[in-house]
Amino acid sequence: MGSDADVHTAYKKNFAPKKFEQNLPGSDADMEPLAEHTKIERWHRGEPRLEEYVGSNKLQGKKAIITGGDSGIGRTVAAFFAREGADVTINYLESEEKDAQMTKKLVEEAGQKCLLFPGDLKFHETREKLVAAHLKEFKDLDILVNNASQQIQCPDLADIDMKNVSETFETNIVAMIGLAKVALPYLKRGDVIINTTSVTAYKGSAAMLDYASSKGAIATFTRALAVQQLEKGIRVVAVAPGPVYTPLQPASRPAEQMEGWSVGSSSLIHGRVGQPAELGESYVYLATSNLSTGTIVHPNSGQYQIP
Repeated sequence: MGSDADVHTAYKKNFAPKKFEQNLPGSDADMEPLAEHTKIERWHRGEPRLEEYVGSNKLQGKKAIITGGDSGIGRTVAAFFAREGADVTINYLESEEKDAQMTKKLVEEAGQKCLLFPGDLKFHETREKLVAAHLKEFKDLDILVNNASQQIQCPDLADIDMKNVSETFETNIVAMIGLAKVALPYLKRGDVIINTTSVTAYKGSAAMLDYASSKGAIATFTRALAVQQLEKGIRVVAVAPGPVYTPLQPASRPAEQMEGWSVGSSSLIHGRVGQPAELGESYVYLATSNLSTGTIVHPNSGQYQIP
């Protein structure tokens, strides 16, 4: 671990977390400091600056469902898609209503519509109702972003709670497959499913082996479904982020670990973890890259290459 002097960033207010923790599922509104969802760090001749993301109608007229869209990476995806011209439905848990309202505001400020749909996607009925509500509101479904997930730390397999293991897999991969199954009949040639996997699928995580395993399953599911849907022209792709400053982090680790989390780390580009805003362009790219299927992009400081 390094120090603030080893950090090179324009995110001066965001890069150094305080000593705090949250209960699952976590809340963006209670982050210390707040995460950045719409400003991107740009570099020019060795100096960084922050710029608001500005869209260019790449998703004009598109309709998207984003799970876990209330906070973290999901909020950024909703905001970026809206700035590119898409209307969105975001799914979240009922306890995350405050965060969801903040995301809705970002979408509406971009001139787009945002349908809020709370509910637990571990239940098949919720998945069916989500798609039905979206279609009732927007008529079409062009993009499905499977982003919702949970993680719980346990550094020793001998101590792992199998109930937590089951719930992690139900939330992260089983619900994802189930929602894709419900949504697929409404997707057309040229439409896309974007899944959120994780760098831990590639490098592992000693403290979160069930989470890492579920994310590995997502990577494989992405490639397998891409092959299955190839003849129909429906693309299936994924993003492998990490580490990123989202509510999942303080909700899954003790306060002592959050204080100065990875600040000055020599294994992270610019010596810091990512901000949610830095992930948005990856999702926009995959939503519009018509020759990409089975593709997994890695906005994770090259961590997937580091043992």
